[in-house]
Amino acid sequence: MTQSNEKQQKNMVLHVKNLEIFYGEKRAVNGISMDIEENSVTALIGPSGCGKSTFLRSINRMNDLIPGARAKGEIIYDDLNILSEQINVVALRKEIGMVFQKPNPFPKSIYNNITHALKFAGIRKKSNLDEIVEESLQKAALWEEVKDRLHKSALSLSGGQQQRLCIARTIAMKPTVMLLDEPSSALDPISNAKVEDLIVELKKDYSIIIVTHNMQQASRISDKTAFFLSGDLIEYDITDTIFTNPSVKKTEEYISGRFG
Repeated sequence: MTQSNEKQQKNMVLHVKNLEIFYGEKRAVNGISMDIEENSVTALIGPSGCGKSTFLRSINRMNDLIPGARAKGEIIYDDLNILSEQINVVALRKEIGMVFQKPNPFPKSIYNNITHALKFAGIRKKSNLDEIVEESLQKAALWEEVKDRLHKSALSLSGGQQQRLCIARTIAMKPTVMLLDEPSSALDPISNAKVEDLIVELKKDYSIIIVTHNMQQASRISDKTAFFLSGDLIEYDITDTIFTNPSVKKTEEYISGRFG
């Protein structure tokens, strides 16, 4: 694995150290170490089954929900190893939010999709909820499209709107890090473009890690790109370097479509 030695100007939000992830006895991620920059978009690329989504889910402990899954090593966030048994996973997932491949709005109103988790967190005052709903939908570039139908079902929205609603729902919890697992793979080209524009805008306020199979998407929206293969981190560098002058032959072969 190679990693650029160029002096970084940004602070790091995550430090991953010798991370191994297992499903039962099968090792899916093989001793990965990498740092993730604040207020940037980091793309994870590689063929299906290479470990990139498994890696992504480990960052907010979503793999805990899979029977037999376990992790070794460290993921340091806010000076804590989030893999520790002492970590409050519910609190962690507020700080490190996740948006999935398929839009998954609740069968509730648009408004209640945003406020559902907020109410569980103890925010009950309507004026506060109204403010967070508007702010979250504004940040998700959805407010102008839905402001007159906040109490209509979220399921009435288009697929692209549903995905932006899921992003707004995550924003409402005021995370530091956003994990996006192929968030636009099920969307039409116009909706995909809106989500890409949104991701670039959101990095001003959040640190974003995105899994994508779309090479063009990775090259358009990410600052750094990590290439995974068979559970290994093959190369991790500035996106322009990965796509124009990779230092590892396997990276070049994958980028050029010669395998994978």
